[in-house]
Amino acid sequence: MSEMTVQPAELTEDRVEFTKEMRKEYTILCPDMLPVHFKLLRNIFIQHGYRLGLLKNTGRRVVDTGLKYVHNDTCYPALLVIGQMISALQSGKYDVNKVALMITQTGGGCRASNYIHLLRKALKKAGLGHVPVISLNLSGLESNSGFKLTLEMLYQALIGLTYGDLFMLLKNQVRSYEVNKWDADTLIEKWVKELSRQFRQRKGYSPKGMERNMKAIVQDFSKIPLNKTEKTKVGIVGEIYVKYSSMANNDLENFLVEQDCEVMVPGVMGFMMFKIDNRIEDINLYGGNPAKKKVVQALMRYCEMLERILCDSVTKYSDFTPPAKYAHIKESVTGVVGLGNKMGEGWLLTSEMLELAESGYGNIICAQPFGCLPNHIVGKGMIRKVKEIYPQANIVPIDYDPGATRVNQENRIKLMLAVAREEQ
Repeated sequence: MSEMTVQPAELTEDRVEFTKEMRKEYTILCPDMLPVHFKLLRNIFIQHGYRLGLLKNTGRRVVDTGLKYVHNDTCYPALLVIGQMISALQSGKYDVNKVALMITQTGGGCRASNYIHLLRKALKKAGLGHVPVISLNLSGLESNSGFKLTLEMLYQALIGLTYGDLFMLLKNQVRSYEVNKWDADTLIEKWVKELSRQFRQRKGYSPKGMERNMKAIVQDFSKIPLNKTEKTKVGIVGEIYVKYSSMANNDLENFLVEQDCEVMVPGVMGFMMFKIDNRIEDINLYGGNPAKKKVVQALMRYCEMLERILCDSVTKYSDFTPPAKYAHIKESVTGVVGLGNKMGEGWLLTSEMLELAESGYGNIICAQPFGCLPNHIVGKGMIRKVKEIYPQANIVPIDYDPGATRVNQENRIKLMLAVAREEQ
């Protein structure tokens, strides 16, 4: 690797600010957790004048870089995200004097709120302390003069995530049966381009525009030639990053398809609604600002409208299995786990297992990253209770950490699938 020259940067006591001048020339890099969803989000950021790049570097080098610059007691998702970012900067692919990094920061009880501080510490250790780190948050935790989340961006992002969930849902229900491999991927590429074009023209995200687009998307997927042979249906739950990121879960979805399975992964909008709903439940349980509650309730109603458009499109125009609505998922945990259990994925993870078992995806993989205590409690810790309610549920927790081997993980999954096929 060629030697990198680093221009001096003025460091504040805590961080390097992403300034208005940087916005003109700097490329912002972020992890690619949800490939389809994030393609749409990337195009939204570009539309609003930001240069956004999605990191694609994977492999053992990412893990080793994370282990080098992050304490090994840190949760596995943090280690991977930080390792991926520093590894990318050290690769020589980017001008380290014209690049910034961006990660989400929720402000909740999860250690993810501290990723940003761990990343800055790791960057300094790697000699890259001049690289700005942008906090993507809705809690006012940090601000940068060169980066602003506008209401229009948030509006478009919610719509983009909803479209992404539809693509993920439909793709997973056809990819194992495709007569012509890659038909679903080709269709998604076509629609991502079309939706991005509509977004640039301020179209495609009114309720009527969404209904029209989603109807066309569902009908396009319904035309894909399929060979509907019997498959083992498998659902995936777990900590949000390990559940969705192929780098974190060792390409779990593709492995399951290779094992002759149909895969179901709950959408990210359910998690977003869970986070919004938590604000309402906090006020219900502990008291709070009534005005804030009304604002959050209005946002929740808007998300419920988006969810309804998606579900209705799938139900009316196809034979695909629609996702369960958030209200039903929330109701399913009544008497199982309290709604005040909201750290990490909280009660949502338990309810997703219940919903998958109810909808015919009773063979469930629970992705358990090292260091995520809430995930272990509401995931592995609730398996017995879920099986009391759905005795046919076949659930296996799979640990993901720097020392876990892919062979051992896949062997445990194969054992779970063998049990599932005996009972088919």
